[in-house]
Amino acid sequence: MQQRVSFITLAVADLARSRAFYVDGLGWKPIFAGDDVLMFPVAEKVILSLWSVEGFTAEIGEAPAAGVAPITLAHNLATPAEVDDVLAEAALLGAPVSRGQQRVWGGYSGYFTDPDGFRWEIAVNPGETGAFVLPE
Repeated sequence: MQQRVSFITLAVADLARSRAFYVDGLGWKPIFAGDDVLMFPVAEKVILSLWSVEGFTAEIGEAPAAGVAPITLAHNLATPAEVDDVLAEAALLGAPVSRGQQRVWGGYSGYFTDPDGFRWEIAVNPGETGAFVLPE
């Protein structure tokens, strides 16, 4: 198996609410929109899929666990000011936000939570790792 990820799929309770947040609020453009799924291109050859809990459960065979998901999604930027701008945008959409701050690992980051409780880290990563994830 090659070392890569093609899709990241999140089960969402209310697809219309997710559409309002990601499409209407953040301005994301889906590459595909179906009755129970939204798909967004998020990187070269990577799709973020928001799938209704019902569709997810029907295909997987069991419902997703409830509670705080033990995962974060990260959106990296070049400057702390850009981090603060994205966090402010999420706050305007009603998302719970933790403000950006300097981190012990040398970066700057804050978090917001989408309507289904998925946490997004908005960050500046120093060094080669940070340079690797930024678009050219």
